[in-house]
Amino acid sequence: MAEGWAGGVDGPSVCGRQGVRRLRSLDAAWRSDSLAGRLVGIVASERDMSLTVLLQGSRGTAPVAEARQLAMYLVHVILGRSYTEIGRLFGRDRTTVAHACAIIEDRRDEPEFERRIAALEARLEAAVEAADDEGEASPMLRSGTHG
Repeated sequence: MAEGWAGGVDGPSVCGRQGVRRLRSLDAAWRSDSLAGRLVGIVASERDMSLTVLLQGSRGTAPVAEARQLAMYLVHVILGRSYTEIGRLFGRDRTTVAHACAIIEDRRDEPEFERRIAALEARLEAAVEAADDEGEASPMLRSGTHG
């Protein structure tokens, strides 16, 4: 794990009927976009947290919220998914996704944050290229829709 990243984050498991319904809904969305799932999994791993914590319904701790915002931003920038599509994947509104992207974009002015994000982007872009080489990503890659 890179120095300075929030680490050791754990959170509450999803419980109860509402949590189970939410997970089923998210599961269907993620199955329809496995490449986005792969990218979000890399972000979760980089931030040393589980996908369950990253995708939980509540805001969570500040490190969890930041990791989620970063994942949303990278799915938008690298895969070209619209805010609406990303909102569906994360169980959030498109305006929440727009806000997340704006927050991360503003933070890219910080040199250390930019260095880390650029390195992560390179890693994710390599994963996208590998998936494209395998024929997995072609129909989904860079849809070009925004907002």
